[in-house]
Amino acid sequence: MVRAVWNGKVIAESADTVVVEGNHYFPRDAVNPAYLRDSDKNTFCPWKGTASYHTLDVDGELNEAAAWYYPEPKPRAKHIEDRVAFWRGVTIEA
Repeated sequence: MVRAVWNGKVIAESADTVVVEGNHYFPRDAVNPAYLRDSDKNTFCPWKGTASYHTLDVDGELNEAAAWYYPEPKPRAKHIEDRVAFWRGVTIEA
């Protein structure tokens, strides 16, 4: 079981993560939506496509753009569609 933890709370938990470039991508339904807020941030990866972000909100503390996902990944990255990855202080426990 792999967990994403921030500010003492389990943000995501799953035995079914996909690791790409050292990042665990959790299935969308394994992520607790109560901790996610939409973000306006977007970035572009040449082989994965355009990433969208969520800000984490745990007990009133915000971690800006700490979760990302590819809503419409390029063909080579289809295996991470509907999956979410984390950074910016989010601990991944594997």
